[in-house]
Amino acid sequence: CAALLHNPDLLFLDEPTIGLDVVAKERIRQFIQHVNAERGTTVLLTTHDLADVQRLCQRVMIIDRGKLLFDGRLQALQDQFGGKRELVVDFAEEYDTVAVDGATVIEHQDSRATYQFEREVISASELIGRLSAKYRVQDLAVREPDIEATIRRIYEERLLETAVANQG
Repeated sequence: CAALLHNPDLLFLDEPTIGLDVVAKERIRQFIQHVNAERGTTVLLTTHDLADVQRLCQRVMIIDRGKLLFDGRLQALQDQFGGKRELVVDFAEEYDTVAVDGATVIEHQDSRATYQFEREVISASELIGRLSAKYRVQDLAVREPDIEATIRRIYEERLLETAVANQG
Protein backbone atom coordinates (compact mmCIF):
# COMPACT_ATOMS: atom_id res chain seq x y z
CA CYS A 1 0.00 0.00 0.00
CA ALA A 2 2.82 2.40 0.86
CA ALA A 3 4.26 1.95 -2.63
CA LEU A 4 1.09 3.49 -4.09
CA LEU A 5 0.99 6.63 -1.91
CA HIS A 6 2.87 8.77 -4.41
CA ASN A 7 1.10 7.43 -7.50
CA PRO A 8 4.18 5.81 -9.10
CA ASP A 9 4.58 5.40 -12.86
CA LEU A 10 6.00 1.91 -12.31
CA LEU A 11 4.97 -0.59 -9.64
CA PHE A 12 6.95 -3.79 -8.97
CA LEU A 13 4.92 -6.68 -7.52
CA ASP A 14 6.54 -9.98 -6.59
CA GLU A 15 4.08 -12.90 -6.31
CA PRO A 16 1.20 -10.63 -5.19
CA THR A 17 -1.36 -13.44 -4.92
CA ILE A 18 0.78 -16.20 -3.41
CA GLY A 19 -0.92 -17.99 -0.55
CA LEU A 20 -4.24 -16.16 -0.92
CA ASP A 21 -7.66 -17.77 -1.16
CA VAL A 22 -9.62 -17.43 -4.40
CA VAL A 23 -11.67 -14.43 -3.22
CA ALA A 24 -8.61 -12.48 -2.07
CA LYS A 25 -6.75 -13.37 -5.30
CA GLU A 26 -9.59 -12.00 -7.38
CA ARG A 27 -9.71 -8.75 -5.39
CA ILE A 28 -5.95 -8.27 -5.76
CA ARG A 29 -6.21 -8.91 -9.51
CA GLN A 30 -9.06 -6.41 -9.84
CA PHE A 31 -7.05 -3.85 -7.89
CA ILE A 32 -3.99 -4.34 -10.12
CA GLN A 33 -6.18 -3.91 -13.21
CA HIS A 34 -7.71 -0.77 -11.71
CA VAL A 35 -4.32 0.80 -10.87
CA ASN A 36 -3.12 0.07 -14.39
CA ALA A 37 -6.23 1.30 -16.20
CA GLU A 38 -7.28 4.26 -14.05
CA ARG A 39 -3.91 5.63 -12.93
CA GLY A 40 -1.87 4.55 -15.94
CA THR A 41 0.58 2.77 -13.67
CA THR A 42 2.79 0.21 -15.38
CA VAL A 43 2.85 -2.95 -13.28
CA LEU A 44 5.84 -5.27 -13.47
CA LEU A 45 4.62 -8.55 -12.09
CA THR A 46 6.87 -11.47 -11.21
CA THR A 47 4.89 -14.62 -10.59
CA HIS A 48 4.68 -18.36 -11.01
CA ASP A 49 0.87 -18.15 -10.87
CA LEU A 50 -0.07 -18.44 -14.53
CA ALA A 51 -3.67 -17.52 -13.77
CA ASP A 52 -2.32 -14.09 -12.77
CA VAL A 53 -0.42 -13.90 -16.06
CA GLN A 54 -3.46 -14.87 -18.09
CA ARG A 55 -5.76 -12.40 -16.32
CA LEU A 56 -3.40 -9.43 -15.98
CA CYS A 57 -0.70 -9.47 -18.62
CA GLN A 58 -0.64 -8.50 -22.26
CA ARG A 59 3.15 -8.58 -22.47
CA VAL A 60 5.23 -11.36 -20.96
CA MET A 61 8.91 -12.01 -20.47
CA ILE A 62 10.24 -15.48 -19.80
CA ILE A 63 13.55 -15.60 -18.01
CA ASP A 64 15.41 -18.83 -17.33
CA ARG A 65 18.76 -19.04 -15.56
CA GLY A 66 19.23 -15.28 -15.90
CA LYS A 67 18.69 -15.31 -19.67
CA LEU A 68 15.77 -13.55 -21.36
CA LEU A 69 14.14 -16.17 -23.58
CA PHE A 70 10.98 -14.34 -24.66
CA ASP A 71 9.72 -10.76 -24.58
CA GLY A 72 6.44 -10.10 -26.33
CA ARG A 73 2.68 -10.26 -26.26
CA LEU A 74 1.04 -13.15 -24.42
CA GLN A 75 -1.03 -13.94 -27.51
CA ALA A 76 2.12 -14.16 -29.66
CA LEU A 77 3.57 -16.66 -27.18
CA GLN A 78 0.38 -18.71 -27.37
CA ASP A 79 0.26 -18.49 -31.16
CA GLN A 80 3.88 -19.62 -31.53
CA PHE A 81 4.14 -22.27 -28.82
CA GLY A 82 0.61 -23.01 -27.64
CA GLY A 83 0.08 -26.13 -29.65
CA LYS A 84 -3.25 -27.30 -30.89
CA ARG A 85 -6.66 -25.74 -30.35
CA GLU A 86 -9.78 -27.76 -29.66
CA LEU A 87 -13.29 -27.54 -31.03
CA VAL A 88 -16.05 -29.16 -28.97
CA VAL A 89 -19.15 -29.87 -31.05
CA ASP A 90 -22.61 -30.93 -29.93
CA PHE A 91 -24.40 -32.42 -32.91
CA ALA A 92 -28.18 -32.26 -33.38
CA GLU A 93 -28.17 -36.04 -33.75
CA GLU A 94 -25.81 -38.98 -33.19
CA TYR A 95 -23.40 -39.98 -35.95
CA ASP A 96 -21.32 -43.16 -36.19
CA THR A 97 -18.37 -41.25 -37.60
CA VAL A 98 -17.64 -37.54 -37.38
CA ALA A 99 -14.36 -37.24 -39.29
CA VAL A 100 -13.55 -34.00 -41.08
CA ASP A 101 -10.50 -32.88 -43.06
CA GLY A 102 -8.09 -30.59 -41.20
CA ALA A 103 -8.79 -31.87 -37.68
CA THR A 104 -8.36 -34.97 -35.56
CA VAL A 105 -11.19 -36.42 -33.51
CA ILE A 106 -9.78 -36.91 -30.01
CA GLU A 107 -13.07 -37.85 -28.36
CA HIS A 108 -16.48 -38.90 -29.67
CA GLN A 109 -19.33 -40.00 -27.44
CA ASP A 110 -23.03 -39.92 -28.24
CA SER A 111 -23.75 -36.61 -29.98
CA ARG A 112 -20.59 -34.80 -28.79
CA ALA A 113 -17.15 -34.76 -30.40
CA THR A 114 -13.92 -32.98 -29.59
CA TYR A 115 -11.51 -32.13 -32.39
CA GLN A 116 -7.91 -30.99 -32.24
CA PHE A 117 -6.57 -28.66 -34.94
CA GLU A 118 -3.69 -26.32 -35.66
CA ARG A 119 -4.43 -22.70 -36.54
CA GLU A 120 -1.65 -22.78 -39.15
CA VAL A 121 -3.46 -25.60 -40.97
CA ILE A 122 -7.10 -24.54 -40.67
CA SER A 123 -8.99 -21.67 -39.05
CA ALA A 124 -11.76 -22.32 -36.55
CA SER A 125 -14.31 -20.76 -38.91
CA GLU A 126 -13.21 -22.96 -41.82
CA LEU A 127 -13.39 -26.07 -39.64
CA ILE A 128 -16.86 -25.08 -38.42
CA GLY A 129 -17.92 -24.55 -42.04
CA ARG A 130 -16.71 -28.02 -43.03
CA LEU A 131 -18.51 -29.59 -40.08
CA SER A 132 -21.73 -27.68 -40.77
CA ALA A 133 -21.69 -28.77 -44.42
CA LYS A 134 -21.37 -32.43 -43.40
CA TYR A 135 -23.34 -32.68 -40.13
CA ARG A 136 -26.17 -30.97 -38.26
CA VAL A 137 -24.45 -28.91 -35.55
CA GLN A 138 -26.38 -27.81 -32.48
CA ASP A 139 -23.68 -26.02 -30.48
CA LEU A 140 -19.91 -25.62 -30.34
CA ALA A 141 -17.03 -24.08 -28.42
CA VAL A 142 -13.42 -23.32 -29.36
CA ARG A 143 -10.86 -23.94 -26.62
CA GLU A 144 -7.51 -22.22 -26.77
CA PRO A 145 -4.42 -23.98 -25.44
CA ASP A 146 -4.04 -23.48 -21.70
CA ILE A 147 -1.24 -21.02 -20.78
CA GLU A 148 0.06 -23.45 -18.17
CA ALA A 149 0.33 -26.22 -20.77
CA THR A 150 2.10 -23.80 -23.12
CA ILE A 151 4.68 -22.77 -20.51
CA ARG A 152 5.20 -26.39 -19.46
CA ARG A 153 5.75 -27.34 -23.11
CA ILE A 154 8.24 -24.49 -23.57
CA TYR A 155 10.33 -25.65 -20.61
CA GLU A 156 10.03 -29.41 -21.14
CA GLU A 157 10.88 -29.21 -24.85
CA ARG A 158 13.32 -26.30 -24.35
CA LEU A 159 11.60 -24.49 -27.22
CA LEU A 160 12.78 -21.00 -26.36
CA GLU A 161 16.36 -22.04 -25.61
CA THR A 162 16.54 -23.57 -29.09
CA ALA A 163 14.99 -20.46 -30.68
CA VAL A 164 17.45 -18.12 -28.85
CA ALA A 165 20.44 -20.33 -29.77
CA ASN A 166 19.40 -20.31 -33.45
CA GLN A 167 19.19 -16.49 -33.43
CA GLY A 168 22.59 -16.00 -31.80
